[in-house]
Amino acid sequence: MPAVSMGHCLSTLPSLRDALDVISGKWKLLILVALATGNQRFREIERSVPGISSKVLAKELKDLEQHQLIRRTVQEGPPVLVTYEVLPYADTLDSVIFALRDWGQKHRQKIMGQVVEA
Repeated sequence: MPAVSMGHCLSTLPSLRDALDVISGKWKLLILVALATGNQRFREIERSVPGISSKVLAKELKDLEQHQLIRRTVQEGPPVLVTYEVLPYADTLDSVIFALRDWGQKHRQKIMGQVVEA
């Protein structure tokens, strides 16, 4: 890693914190994948993300919506239909996700000696 000044490091921390806030946690990326593969309703998403509780899913969906990565749409009923969809802005995470995947594979191999398929 090239040497950088302390001031430069400190000036980038808010942006890094913002990015980590958006993708941090166990569930956000899994939820985005579930949505991208066609699961649009709450129960569909819940079933496609093993181990997530309804309470946690509701919170994570709200967070993703606040970060403008997904849209929640309510269609008045009866019955009332709530759907979720990935917004184009979420595509800006692609390079970040792939970079994290690549680093994670290298890290796993270094730490555990396991070769991981891409």
